[in-house]
Amino acid sequence: MLQVVQAFDRAPIEEIETDDAAALEAKLQAAEKAFRDRDNWLKPHQRMAILRKLAGLLEGKRDHFARQIAREGGKPLPDAIIETTRAIDGIHNAADELRNLAGREIPMGLSPAAAGRWAFTTKEPIGIVAAISAFNHPLNLIVHQVAPAIAVGCPVIIKPAGTTPLSCRDFVALVHEAGLPEAWCQTFIPETTELAERLATDRRIAFLSFIGSAKVGWYLHSKLAHGARSALEHGGAAPAIVDRSAALDQIIEPMVKGGYYHAGQVCVSTQRIFVHQDIADAFTERLVARVAKLKVDDPTFGDTEVGPLIQPREADRVAGWIEEAVKGGAKIATGGGRISETTLQPTVLLDPAADAKVSQLEVFGPVVCIYRYTKLDDAIAQANSLPVAFQASVFAQDIDVALRAAERLDASAVMVNDPTTFRTDWMPFAGRRESGYGTGGIPFTMRDMTQEKMILLHRR
Repeated sequence: MLQVVQAFDRAPIEEIETDDAAALEAKLQAAEKAFRDRDNWLKPHQRMAILRKLAGLLEGKRDHFARQIAREGGKPLPDAIIETTRAIDGIHNAADELRNLAGREIPMGLSPAAAGRWAFTTKEPIGIVAAISAFNHPLNLIVHQVAPAIAVGCPVIIKPAGTTPLSCRDFVALVHEAGLPEAWCQTFIPETTELAERLATDRRIAFLSFIGSAKVGWYLHSKLAHGARSALEHGGAAPAIVDRSAALDQIIEPMVKGGYYHAGQVCVSTQRIFVHQDIADAFTERLVARVAKLKVDDPTFGDTEVGPLIQPREADRVAGWIEEAVKGGAKIATGGGRISETTLQPTVLLDPAADAKVSQLEVFGPVVCIYRYTKLDDAIAQANSLPVAFQASVFAQDIDVALRAAERLDASAVMVNDPTTFRTDWMPFAGRRESGYGTGGIPFTMRDMTQEKMILLHRR
């Protein structure tokens, strides 16, 4: 059995059953049997209808899911409501994208040997999808992994984070209520991590969708069955460059949102802020004043802006990193204290050492670091100095500065005058180098979960 607790105060929510090795085998067999039975594959219009009905069912339970996200995941309720709204839209997005998911003509007759032939490709589902998800968006990440699989016709076995399984369980129940046979979408809540690895690396798995730590993701990637594909979404230490031409009064709010949304527990959370020397004092003063006013409280309250970390050990870790940075010469401009077992004060650190953990590794907590620079290219070099690379930002009214930074920052996406956390669910979303593999975003995941088959006709 798995005990699910509230992230904020560790109060029990529910105890749920876990799956053993026999359950895993039964789920894999059911998915394989469904996929091998081509005559009973659902047609695109049937899959679209199921997704439309699913979106409607989820909309009817918006409040339930938002509150559940806040309780089990610790995300403030206003943000949990937004997550649920995004999930509903994401399901519609998957259904809409089926109108554009098509093959292409392959030109023939370009040589005498190819004359008299016509060739085209079709899109086929790749096979069984193993999806391993993360706690920080316990509904929307599940949608990003499950809805594309449903849309293209892949059976999917979804393993939620052990800390936040309830949103996934309830969502999959809605999937079945919408009309998808159970074998095509199954939850897997393993009693051991070894069983999660067994799911991901089983020979019957054609595609692994993994959202979580780089250490685990890259390990599983190395163990995949031959021919299996994967998409890995890990973390980073997102940089933001603030040029002296930036409109300070306009950027503080988005910068704070980028750094402290979900207590910094986001893979593209703004962590390293490089500020031009000419405005560093003014920027720091404004940022610190806003951070100091953030409402930190129970995430189920409607006015809470920052909630807890997912587990006490994560609060311990982040507190230790802050302490290490201060011992290494960093100054605490605000925060730095502990409110409860799971909750930390939102913190701003000034000029941590280059080798401090907060400068080198993903904090995944409510901490941002400010560094001063005088030359733009030096700031860009510092921003690019880590083995992780995901999304980045530049804040500037000078278009030349903005474009130079956008062109030179090593990132999959550069936001100009928007925080590093900006995302729409239909845009490409990908980590570079150690931060990930493949491209997320619902339309892109749908393409990854299909394979092309060429059909050639020889006219005789």
